[in-house]
Amino acid sequence: MDRREELEKKRLKLAELRRARLERRDALMAPQPTRASTSTPGSTSSRRDLDDLVASLVDRPATPTLTIDGSSDAGSDRGATSSSAVMSPPPYAIESQGGLPHGALPFGGRLIPEFTSVEAVIFDIPPKERVVYNKEVQTVEGSFEPQGPSEEELRKQIKEEFAMEEQLRLEILEAERLENEAVVPQEAPELTDEERKSIVQSAEFVEFIDHSSKILERAMTEKYDFMKDYTLGLDDDTEDLNGNRMRLVSSFHDDRWSKNRSVTDVGWSTKHPELLVSSYNKNPLAVNEPDGIVCVWNIHLADRPEFVFHSQSDVLTVRFSDFHPNLIIGGTYSGQILLWDTRAKSLPVLKTHLSVGGHTHPVYALDMVGTQNAHNLISVSTDGTMCSWQLDMLAQPQETLALDYPSHPTTDEVAVTTLGFPDGETNAFWVGTEEGSVYQANRYARAGSQAGINTAYSYKGHFGPITGLHFHPLFGPMDFSDLYLTSSVDWTVKLWRKRTHPKPATPDNAVVHPLYSFETADDYVYDVKWSPTHPAIFGTVEGSGKFEVWNLNLDTEVPVMSTIVGAGKALNKLSWSKDGRHAAIGSSDGHVYVYDIGEMATPHAEDWNILQRTVNEMISTQTHGNILGNDY
Repeated sequence: MDRREELEKKRLKLAELRRARLERRDALMAPQPTRASTSTPGSTSSRRDLDDLVASLVDRPATPTLTIDGSSDAGSDRGATSSSAVMSPPPYAIESQGGLPHGALPFGGRLIPEFTSVEAVIFDIPPKERVVYNKEVQTVEGSFEPQGPSEEELRKQIKEEFAMEEQLRLEILEAERLENEAVVPQEAPELTDEERKSIVQSAEFVEFIDHSSKILERAMTEKYDFMKDYTLGLDDDTEDLNGNRMRLVSSFHDDRWSKNRSVTDVGWSTKHPELLVSSYNKNPLAVNEPDGIVCVWNIHLADRPEFVFHSQSDVLTVRFSDFHPNLIIGGTYSGQILLWDTRAKSLPVLKTHLSVGGHTHPVYALDMVGTQNAHNLISVSTDGTMCSWQLDMLAQPQETLALDYPSHPTTDEVAVTTLGFPDGETNAFWVGTEEGSVYQANRYARAGSQAGINTAYSYKGHFGPITGLHFHPLFGPMDFSDLYLTSSVDWTVKLWRKRTHPKPATPDNAVVHPLYSFETADDYVYDVKWSPTHPAIFGTVEGSGKFEVWNLNLDTEVPVMSTIVGAGKALNKLSWSKDGRHAAIGSSDGHVYVYDIGEMATPHAEDWNILQRTVNEMISTQTHGNILGNDY
C-alpha cells in the first residue's frame, strides 16, 4: 500500500508540473494589453514641435522703447500680434551704464519729464506651454515593475522541469515494474486426467473450438492470388473457361458423416451463395449413427461441413427454404417431412406425424410455391398423395390430394418420383412416375378440370422410371416456361411442351409426345436441370459418372461440355447456383463436387431469339412427323 501511495503521489506531482508548464506557455503566448497613455492639454506635440515653439519665442519682435527725445523705435513691427502691450521704462528709470549716480543725467541738468503720447502696439504672443510628463506617457504597463526572468533563465527553468518530469516518469515505470514483479503469478494446478477429459468434452469447450476453427479454415482456404500481375495476359484457367471447359472448384466429403453413404439430393441457398446442402441415406456399417444425414457445406470451408443435421430415416430430398434462409426442409423414406434450423441443434425443430393425414410412403420430391407472405410447401409421395404444408405448422397438412388415374391399365395409383411447378404457377403441376409417364394435375378444381390428375392428357415418351423433371425458369425477354425436361433410367433426356387446352380435340391427341429426345448417355440419367441464367443451357448427370452440359443454341445432337466427375461413381443429383456458373453434383460415394462452367453461363441478347427458332423447328418437325405417322 505504501508503494502504491508513493506512486500515486508521483503521478499527481507529474500532472501538476505539466499543468503549470502549459499555463505558463499559454500566458506567454497571449497578447499583452496596452494601457492607453494619458497626457495634459498640449502634451501631444512631438519634440520637434516643442523645439519650433521655443525658437519662435526667442525670435519674437523687440519691445519698442522711447528715446530721450520721446521718439519710438517700433517702426515696422507695429501691428505684430501679441497678447499684451509692453512700454519702455521712463527715462528717469534708466540707470547709466557708465556708473553714473542714480538720478544723474549725462548732461548734468535736472531731468524734466516730458510726456508724450505713444500709440500702444498689441502683440499676440502665445502663452508658454507647460509640458508635464507622466510615467505612463511613454511607457507600457509594468515597465517600472520588477523585471521577470531573462530568456536564458526561462530556458534553464524549462529544461529543469522537463528533466524532472522525465525523472518522475521513469520512477513511475520502475515502480510499476517492481509492483508487477512483486505479484508472483500462481502456477496453474496440475489437472488430473479426469478433469482434463471433462473440460475437453464439455459442451462450451467443444462449441468454442468448433466455431473458432471454422473461422480460421474459411480464411485459410481463400484462394485469392495476391501475387497476380494484372499487366500480363489471360492466365490458363481463364482461357480454359472461355474455351468452354469445366473447372473443379470444390469437393466436399467428411469421413465421419459421408463415408459409406450416397448423396440423395443437393441444393443451393438462395440467401448465401457460398452455402449448399446435401442429403444422405443410411450407413449400413454404422448402426449407431442416424439413418439420415443432412450436411450444409461452405465453399470456403472444404474439410468439414458447416452444419450437420440428423434424421431417424433416410433423407431422400432436401432444400433450403426460398423465403427463410435459416430453414432446411427434407423429405424422408418413412414419409415424414422434417424442418431443421441452422440456429438450433442437429435435431429437427419440426416434423410431421406418421399418420393417414400425411405421407406414409417415401417422399422423393418437394417444391415451394407462392410469395414471401403467402407460400406453401408441396410434397408428393410414391403412393400418389400430394400434401400442402405451412412451415410453422407441420402437425397437419393444409390440404391433401390423392393423385389417382382410373384409366390406368394396371393400377389407379400413381407412384410419383418427381414433381415440377412452372414459374408463377401455384395450382397446376406436373409429376413424373415410376412407369415412365408424366401427368398434369391441379391442386384445386378450376374451369374445365377437376382437382387431381388431368386425365385428358398423358405425356408418354420414356420407357422407365422418371428420375428428374424441371421446368424452364421464367426470366429474360421471352417466356419459355411452357418447356420442361425429363430424365429417365432409359438413358435418355426428353424436351416437352405442356398443353394448354383443357380437352383434346380428338382421342388421338390425348397422348403428348416429346419435342426432342437427347440420347447420348451411356447409363441411367439420374437428373436434369435448366440453367437459371442462360435460356438454352441445361445439365445432366449419369450413372457412369459423367456430367454433361448442353447448349441448344450451339448443338442439339451432342453436349458442348462433358467430363467424368471424381472416381467415376454414379452421379445422383444436380443443382445450379443462382448465378448459373457453378453446378453442385452429388455422387453415390458420398462426395459433393462443385464445377465452374465459366463465361458460357452468361447469355447474349440474341440467345433468346436463337432458342425460339430452335424450338419452332422442333415443333414443326414434331407436327410433320405426326402427320406422316397418321398417314402411314
